[in-house]
Amino acid sequence: MASPLVVLTDFYAVTNRALSYAAGLALPLETELVLLHARFDALLAPLDDGTDGAYTPVSDQATDQALQKLADQQPVPTQVEVSERELPEAVRQAIRQHNPLLLVLGRPGGASTPVDVMVSTAKTLLSTVPYPLLLVPALKRETFPPRRLLLAVDGQPFVLHQYQDVIRQLLGVSGGTLHVVRVADNIHTGMAPATILDTVAANNLADELAPEQLSEVYNLSIVEGVLAEATRQEADLLVVVARRHSLLGRLFHRSVTAQLIEQCAIPLLVLPARD
Repeated sequence: MASPLVVLTDFYAVTNRALSYAAGLALPLETELVLLHARFDALLAPLDDGTDGAYTPVSDQATDQALQKLADQQPVPTQVEVSERELPEAVRQAIRQHNPLLLVLGRPGGASTPVDVMVSTAKTLLSTVPYPLLLVPALKRETFPPRRLLLAVDGQPFVLHQYQDVIRQLLGVSGGTLHVVRVADNIHTGMAPATILDTVAANNLADELAPEQLSEVYNLSIVEGVLAEATRQEADLLVVVARRHSLLGRLFHRSVTAQLIEQCAIPLLVLPARD
């Protein structure tokens, strides 16, 4: 059996699209789900109706019962873990215990959850617990498992953290395709295709890629260029390599990674790279 998927969740069965998507992935992967709930996290705990806008959890018993009910409804074996710790430490512990294939995060409170809360949570996780993070938007059309993967790179060498081969496993169960996109702008000029593809091959992300699997597009906005190419190729999963300096820079809220989290209409898999 493959490693499980750890889903960061609240207990809203209807609005939790991340959980639905994770379950749809777990079936062909023939793996389990772990529902990880942090009682005092701003994204996972329900919003108080009080005037101060503070996040206040409901009773522990009600939370536990709701999460177990949610687990029982899943199409694959699902276990529940509730943590009293800060979210990064709760996730770190789950990784040590389960060695998951990836982490799954959505907007658990539904469409009313501010997107900047999700971006902040993703930033915190990627910078403190670097691990493959799948971000799931509110989906209108779901594809299980994803068959058209688009990997966005900047053409510069990178080294990923040591974790399992996510892309290979997804392609293995779907028989899907992987394409690569690089965006050139006024600052980042065009590069030789072999140079770009060598950065992917160096990390053994997939079998050898042919030049026709690479698209280098020009756009003044890297984010717009990536998203436009995803639309053109009808991609159902966008993969991006996130460098630590872009995550922690003083303008993180305008970084490519953060903007993709905010704007990407399809599931986004973020692979954090080493410095």
